Amino acid sequence: MALSEEVLAIVSQSSAQPIPPPIQAAGNFLANKYGQAVQGILLYGSCLREGTDLNGLVDCYVIVDQYAAVYPSTWLARLNGWLPPNVFYGEVAVGDHKVRMKYAVLSLEDFERSVTPQWFHSYFWGRFAQPTAVMAFPSQAMSQRIISGLGNAVVTFLGNVVPQMPAKFSAKEIWATGLALSYGAELRAESKGRIATLWESNQSYYEQVADAAFSADFPKVKVIKQNDYSLYEREPSGWNKTKNRIAWIVRKVQGKVLSILRLMKAAYTFQGGADYLIWKIERHSGVKVELTPAQRKHPIWAGITTFWRLYRQGAFR
Repeated sequence: MALSEEVLAIVSQSSAQPIPPPIQAAGNFLANKYGQAVQGILLYGSCLREGTDLNGLVDCYVIVDQYAAVYPSTWLARLNGWLPPNVFYGEVAVGDHKVRMKYAVLSLEDFERSVTPQWFHSYFWGRFAQPTAVMAFPSQAMSQRIISGLGNAVVTFLGNVVPQMPAKFSAKEIWATGLALSYGAELRAESKGRIATLWESNQSYYEQVADAAFSADFPKVKVIKQNDYSLYEREPSGWNKTKNRIAWIVRKVQGKVLSILRLMKAAYTFQGGADYLIWKIERHSGVKVELTPAQRKHPIWAGITTFWRLYRQGAFR
């Protein structure tokens, strides 16, 4: 997918910003751990937005050349290929401070495919359309390749949301709609004001990248310049809107199943996975669940028995 230079410049802004040393230490840890297999270390989430690791785990993606090169056992590689990504826990000491991280492993091939319309579900292109920083890369050419992937994620995200918009809409409205749709296609343990917080924390990015993308990559969307912002007018979509609505309904059903499977997989790959998942649910939703010793010993069974209870308590949307 050909992208405008302006879109690429905007999505690369996060990578150009200084990374706080403790967070950079997490990136260096991952680069050293996976060595020559690393094609990029990506930083996203709350630690990127807030510029500190003190309020949570550093969220990273490790982009590798191939799964077989990074795992000592074939079953982990197969799991990663069958249902990407695999999620792990890591920590690194920086002076007297311990930096904790949650990182996902994804192959370059899966990354580049997952940010295009070839990847039906929004799990990846919904994430990578948001601000993401490239912390480590083996060459400038690979850095630009990953930046192009992030730009493709933006265009794919917007393209899947435009048909659901009214005839005229703002950048804030399309991002709010798109984030709500993509969150609704997963098991998201989020508070009601989460989307507003995301918008406020990176408003300039969301406005700029929407304007650049609609100006260059969406011939059926008209950009209407106002004094200090833009409005967008789309052509009537008719049947396309209906098809798009059906696609989001399918993503919602598909995403619930995939999320449960990923949670069960993370219970094995993530150190202290069951406790972490319960902590994250409580942090975002306020719903508290106590795990029994038997549930910690059998994480898949714990996932099955706990899911419905959490859902009824409103932990997932």
